[in-house]
Order: sequence, then C-alpha cells, then structure tokens
Amino acid sequence: MNIRACPRRDVAAVPGGPEPPRRWQRGRVTARRQQPPPAGWPTAHTAGRQPAPAPAMRRRLCCCWGPAALLLLPLGLGSLLAAKVNKHKPWIETSYHGIITENNDTVILDPPLVALDKDAPVPFAGEICAFKIHGQEMPFEAVVLNKTSGEGRLQAGSAIDCELQKEYTFIIQAYDCGSGPGGTNWKKSHKAVVHIQVKDVNEFSPAFKESVYKASVTEGKIYDSILQVEATDEDCSPQYSQICNYEIVTTAVPFAIDRNGNIRNTEKLSYDKQHQYEIMVTAFDCGQKRAAEDALVRVNVKPVCKPGWQDWSKRVEYRPGSGSIPLFPSIQLEPCDGAVSSVRCTIELQSSSTAKGCDHETYSEKSLQKLCGASSGAIDLLPSPSTTTNWTAGLLMDSNDIIFKFDGKQGAKIPDGIVPKNLTDQFTITLWMKHGPSPGLRAEKETILCNSDKTEMNRHHYALYVHNCRLVFLLRKDFDQADTFRPAEFHWKLDQICDKEWHYYVVNVEFPVVTLYTDGTTYEPYLVTNDWPIHPSHIAMQLTVGACWQGGEVTKPRFAQYFHGSLASLTIRPGKIESQKVISCLQACKEGLDINSLESLGQGIKYHFNPSQSVLVMEGDDIKNINQALRKVSYINSRQFPTAGIRHLKVSSKVQCFGEDVCISIPDIDAYVMVFQADEPKITITGMDHFARPAAQFESERGVILLPDIRIVSTVTKMEHSVDFREHDRVNKQLVVEEMLHNLDFCDVLVIGAELDPEQECLELDNGELQGKHLDATNSTAGYSIYGVDSMFSYEQVLRQLRYRNWGASATAGRKFRVKCSELNGRYTSNEFNLEVNILHSSNSNFMDHVNHMIVQPQFLQSVQHPEGSVSAVHSSVVPGVAALVVGCASVLVLAAALAVLRLRSARRRGAAGCQGARDGDMDWDDSALTITVNPMEKYEKPHQTEEESEEEDIDDEEEDTTSAESDDSEDDEEEEEVVVQKGDKQSSTRQEQLEWDDSALPY
Repeated sequence: MNIRACPRRDVAAVPGGPEPPRRWQRGRVTARRQQPPPAGWPTAHTAGRQPAPAPAMRRRLCCCWGPAALLLLPLGLGSLLAAKVNKHKPWIETSYHGIITENNDTVILDPPLVALDKDAPVPFAGEICAFKIHGQEMPFEAVVLNKTSGEGRLQAGSAIDCELQKEYTFIIQAYDCGSGPGGTNWKKSHKAVVHIQVKDVNEFSPAFKESVYKASVTEGKIYDSILQVEATDEDCSPQYSQICNYEIVTTAVPFAIDRNGNIRNTEKLSYDKQHQYEIMVTAFDCGQKRAAEDALVRVNVKPVCKPGWQDWSKRVEYRPGSGSIPLFPSIQLEPCDGAVSSVRCTIELQSSSTAKGCDHETYSEKSLQKLCGASSGAIDLLPSPSTTTNWTAGLLMDSNDIIFKFDGKQGAKIPDGIVPKNLTDQFTITLWMKHGPSPGLRAEKETILCNSDKTEMNRHHYALYVHNCRLVFLLRKDFDQADTFRPAEFHWKLDQICDKEWHYYVVNVEFPVVTLYTDGTTYEPYLVTNDWPIHPSHIAMQLTVGACWQGGEVTKPRFAQYFHGSLASLTIRPGKIESQKVISCLQACKEGLDINSLESLGQGIKYHFNPSQSVLVMEGDDIKNINQALRKVSYINSRQFPTAGIRHLKVSSKVQCFGEDVCISIPDIDAYVMVFQADEPKITITGMDHFARPAAQFESERGVILLPDIRIVSTVTKMEHSVDFREHDRVNKQLVVEEMLHNLDFCDVLVIGAELDPEQECLELDNGELQGKHLDATNSTAGYSIYGVDSMFSYEQVLRQLRYRNWGASATAGRKFRVKCSELNGRYTSNEFNLEVNILHSSNSNFMDHVNHMIVQPQFLQSVQHPEGSVSAVHSSVVPGVAALVVGCASVLVLAAALAVLRLRSARRRGAAGCQGARDGDMDWDDSALTITVNPMEKYEKPHQTEEESEEEDIDDEEEDTTSAESDDSEDDEEEEEVVVQKGDKQSSTRQEQLEWDDSALPY
C-alpha cells in the first residue's frame, strides 16, 4: 500500500491554538467571547457522538492516501484513536459573569459553565470529572452535572448576605478524568476568572436617626426649612438602601415635608393660637418599604424675638439654714441673632426692706462691739428708752429694731455726764444712717450730732452733719498757747449719703487727721477748711442728737438744723480709734451674693464684688460662658435666725456687638428672694426656785450663791404631717420638739420689790468669771445684768457664780429675784424664772430635824403643856401670886401663837398664788413681825428639868402640836417637801437650823 505523507501546509491547517475572541454585551457589562471551537472539535451538541469528517478533511485524506488505503481505513482508525489516550487538556471559557440573589444558593452564569475536551469520546480522557475553585474561603462550589457533556453548575456553599459582601471574584479550572478509572494522568484546563454579583433583597425597613426631633420657630414667619429629618436603610443595593420619600402622618397640621426630609410651615404660625406642634413623620425606601417606627417632631412656636434673659423665676424662696442657693439656675440670654461681642451684667441685691440695709446681726451695739473685739468705753447716744436712758423716749422709733426716725421736727438732749466734756485728740464716732436728698434748692444743714453752748453764745465745739449731700465733721479745738489756724471742717462728697439706703459710717479722729469709713471702705476728705480755735469760757455745753441746740443769740433757746432721715447705733468712744478689722466686723452683712464653684466659671469671665457683697459685676465675650456664669450666682444668709421678708434682685445688662458700641437693649430683671421666718426657739430657764439660809451665811464675806443649779435650754417645735393619699387629707399631725444651740445676748437678774439697799446688801460676781468670754456685766440696786454674745453654757457658768450678800440680815426676812434671758436683743426671750430667798434668824444651837410647813412651837410655850405631875411640882415651888401670873402669861402666849399660825398660812397662800409652780418644803415662816411676851418665871422653871427630859418633851410636843393647820396642807405640798429635802444631805443639814426663834431682842 502506497501511502503518501500529507503536505506540511495541510497539517498546519488543522487548528490547535486558542480561538479568536469575540465580544458580547449584556447591559453595561462588556466581555470577550471566544469563537466556537474549530471544525472537527467536539462541541456541547456533538459530545458523545462520532463526528463525521468534514469535506476539507475528506479531501485531504483523499489526496494523501491512495485508493488501496481507503479499503483499510475502518480497521486502522480505531487502532489510531486508542493509541492517542488523554492527549488534550479540557477547555473552558476564559471569564464568567454570574448573579446570585442573597439568601439563595443558585448562581446564574453567563456563559454557562461547560468544559470541552478534544479527547472525547475517549472514555475518561474525554470526560470532565471536576471543577475546582481557587480563592480564599469562597462561599461557592462548582459541581459536574454531566461528565460526558462537561456541563457544570456553580452554587453557594453557605448563606450569601449582600449587606456583608456585594461581589465575589475567583478563579475556576476544569479537570478531566485522566487515562483510566483511577484518574491518573488527568489534565486541567486553563484558569478562568469568575465575577459574581450579589442581588439585594429588600429585607430592611428605613429607620430614623433620632426618635424625637425638636425645633423652634418665631411666630409670623414662613420658613423654607424648619428642620430636616433623616432616615437610613441597611439594605446594600441603591434601590433598597436609599430613602426615596418622606411623609407627614399627622393630619391637619400646617407643615409639609419634601423627599429630602426638610420640614417647612405652610402658613404663618401664631404663638397665641398654639405654643407647640407635635407631628409624626415616616419614611419610604425606593422599594416603597415604610419605616418600622415613625419619628416625632416637636415644633415650638416662640413669640416675636425680643432680646432679653429667659428661663428665670421672679420669686426665689430661701429657708433659714439652707446655705447658698442659686438664683437663676436655668437662665439664658436671647440675643435675637445679634452679633454679640461682649456682655456685661450687674446683679444687685437690694435689702432696703430689712433694717440697716442688709441682714446684720441684730444684737445691741454694745454686744456687737464686744463680739468684734472693739475697744471698751463706747457710749451709746441712741439707746433703747428706759428709766436710766430716757432722753430717747420722745423720738420716733422702729418697733422691731433700735432705729430712730427723725422727721425734721425732733431732737434729743444728751444729759450731762454721759459724754466727757473735753474729748481728747483721739476719739471715734460710729453710726448707721439712711438719708435722702434734702428738699429745696438750697438745703440747710442737717445735724446728726452737735455739741454747742448751752446758753449765752452759739458756738459749735464739734458736730457731724449733712449739707447738700455732703457729710461734714466740725471740730473746733480749744485755745492753747498757739493761737493759729487749725483744721476745723472736714468734707466728704459720697453718693451713699443721699441714696436713701442704709450705710455704716465711722469717723476716726486722730487730730489733725480725720478718716471716714463708709461700709468698711476708707475715704479721705476732699476738702479741709481751717478756723481759729475757741477761747475757753465758763459756758456749759449741750450735746444733742438729731438737731443742734441754739442757746444764745436768740430770743428763746431752741433746736435748729433738724435732721431728716433714720439713725441707729450712734456711739462715741473718747480716747480711742477703731481699727479697720473691727470696723469691717461691725458693718459686715450676714447675707449677700455668692458664686458657687469659682473654678468652673469658664474662660474669659471677669467678676467683681463690692465690699458688702450686695453687688456683683460679671463680664464676658461669649454668651454661652455668660449664661453658665450667671447660673452659678447664689444668695447666702449665714444668720441662724435671719430677718424674714423680701430682698429685691435687679439684673441690668449691657451688650456690645462687633463694630458697634451698643447693638441691642436687654431689659432688666426684677426678681426677689423671699426669706422665710425661722422656727422660733423657746428659751427655758429652770432651777431651784426658792431656798432659805441662816443669816450668818448672808453676812459672810462670800455671801450666798443665788443660782447654783440654773439651767438654760432652748427648744424648737416642728410639725410633721403624714399624708393619707386615699383620703387626700392630712392626718396624724405630730409635734416634734428638738433642742437647739444658739447664743444669748443678755441675762438680767432683777430684784422684785424694793431695790437693794446699798448700805447693807448687794449682788456680787468675781471679775475672773467673765474672762475668756464675750461677756460684760453691770451692777445696780435694781439687779445684775450680764450682756454680750456668747453661748448658753457660758451664761450658765457665770450665773451660777452670782452671789447675794446682806450684812444687815437681821433686819431682812428675805428677797425675791427674777431671771430673764434674751437672744437677738430681745427678739427671743426666755421665761421669767422667779427665785425666793429666805433669811433665817437664830440665837441658839437648836434646829429642826426635818423641814416642813408645820409651825414649830418655841420652848417657852412647851412649858405650859407639861404633864400634871410636873405642873404640881412647879406650883409647889412658887408662891400662889406668881402662879397666877404664870397662868395669865401663858394664856396670852397661846393666843399670840394662834394668831401667828393664821397669819403665816395666809401669807403662804398669797405667795403660792404669785408664783407659777409649787413651793418646795423648806419654806419657813416669817417671824420678824411677831411680838411675843415671854413668861418671866420660865427661867426659874427650866433648872428643875434635866436636859434629856427637855429634849424628850420637845419631841413629844412636836408630835402633839400637829394641828389642823398642818393637815390642811395638800398632798402635793408634802411631796414637794420630800423632793426638796432629798436633793442633798448637805442642803438638808443646813436647813435644820432654818426655823428657829431669834429671841435675842425679846424683853424679859
């Protein structure tokens, strides 16, 4: 057989390389599509069948083989194919594009996943056994559907979530089945790129970023956009993740919303019609899925913007003991779109409704000076009216405080001897003054204090007065060897003098220098004029207050230059001047403005207090910082018992804008602090309210301590309510009594009845008892007064050392005293504690074994009641005339004793009615007024009796003489007697000699 080889070009004409690419378009994605396999390659349609030779192939075979060879072709072709096992690699497309719907596992590929192998239809070698995916943790897998045809399917191996990943890209290869059943000599295709997009499902609803939206609008305006609401969607695709529409759910409201969420008003809003609108808004995504929850929109309608402070309360309540409370905790400034560059605020606390301008301690001037450590020797020229200080009785006076009002028609003369006639070169004048402008164009002098000639002439030696709202101090020194001009008038021009407010003035004179302190601030005189000294004369001087005395150069002496205003605590202290520290203490206010937490005021805030802390100035360049600073301004009152009433508040503001001096006007704030009344304390004095002592103790050098066990306690009563909400009524009202501690400012021990006789009795207290305490004391025939601001314990200690001496006790039966204490200059007073003291007179050593109200008969009465045997013995020893005399005297004595008993019982009942409380059992009868005639023969009878018999008879007679006068006493008196006796053995022993007769002066 003649076989010819085929031309080389015919062999080369069999294609073996890759197919030329072709382009395809699907939507916007453009990819390259390969041309179909060359003719003669198995395709998806011919796979598994024997392909027929193509015409060109037949021609080539015919030209290469001879006719003889054609006869052998069927036999030789099978042998040739069997020899060529798995010579070719599988073929797939170079790229694939797929789409998978989330939450599904099927992937739609374009083109379909098919692998071809030119070894087909050879078993194994021409079959496709697997597709392999190359990529890190890809959630896909490729499976072979038909090995012979090479068809495959790409599917998800796990759940696909578009919100986690929208696209996937990986490599895939096809593998044939190799050369035999074992899969040996397998071949793999080239790598193809697979790109898969995840199709979104509208599984999420829109959600608003905020559940509640707030906005404010001004009435009378149409807004393009009041506010914008915004919703989001968690879906991944643009179709389902975008919000395509918003809608107002609430009907019949004057608002509209666009697709971007902007809300506007469709008509002008009125604040009077409605202050606030509440509307519900929902959202839709582009898949028309509605929001799961609607959003609430609150639109507040504000009145037409007026610059000013907002969110503050006109009334601020303050309860005693609250410490510091904020005045404007929520205040804020509304500038109304003004370009503000700085804000200056002035907060003023106006306490003109309280005494002396602000809440000071209301102790007396002496007590305050002692408390502040002032020098002693101050003379009060305007004291409370009393028997010893009666020159202020005719002046108009405030009932609550020691404030004197002068109406231009009154003046007071200070009695001679109250103030020294010649003041030294150093002295101090202090006063509180409230004064306004004087009427008229040319006002006259208004005298506060004046020392002038009483008669003949009209010279003013020194004076303090107001003239044309200027304070003037006049001091004319007496003539000495140097007859020259000297400083005489010192003038001060201050706004405080005529502002109708209370101020504290101190004039320190250290000649020739005079210094004025006003509310603790030093002021030097702006004008000093000189004058000649005053030549000495015999003319007396008159010191006056509220006017100046004109005693000479007039027809009738009279007052002149009257003062118009109010004065208080006017004092003069000769020989000493006050220090700055004491002056500040005396005028210090106990209430004022304060700032809570200075550290958190904010940057750029400047502030300044006046000395009394009644005015605060704050300045800043940022509205937010100013608002924060003003919220920290507070009111504080450090008094335990503040003066109740209203304190006015005024806040004035000045706002500056950029490039302008004043841009907007801010109205002032007018508010007030309401200070409530403190719980009123009840001061109670207790102790032993009467006792008796022998006259010898009162006549001793130390006397008798009056109040050894005095106790001062203060309590406050509070009411508690428990509310029954079912009944809506208050039930179970309970009064709770609590003990409280506070100071006292004076305690008086006054004599009841006739004043003390300085020739024979007095009250005494060692000076050492006052050392280390803020206390002073004054002594007079009317009693003993202890004053000064100190604790109740200190007052107890001092009162327990007060002694009563009476070196003429034989002429006195007893004394009664009354103790009364005060806090805040009489604002709170104690009960009146009455003490009764009896002086016991005795001439022998016999005394009682037990103290009671029973009348004990003296020994000369006991002789009449002897037994019959004794009486017969006595009668036999005397003559009958003497016996008759004895019987007659005895009858007179019995009658006198009966009258004494009746008189004593009547006196005791009157004493019991006068005291508030039962008497103790040691009250003894007053025998000072009894006139008793003694049996002259008794001295002859006593020697016949032994001492023991006399004592036994005394005891028996005491038992027998228990008359109806004793039995009539009440059981309460008996119990009180027992209590008093049991107070101490020492006290009982001293009382054994209380009820004894003083017969030293009786005629025999």
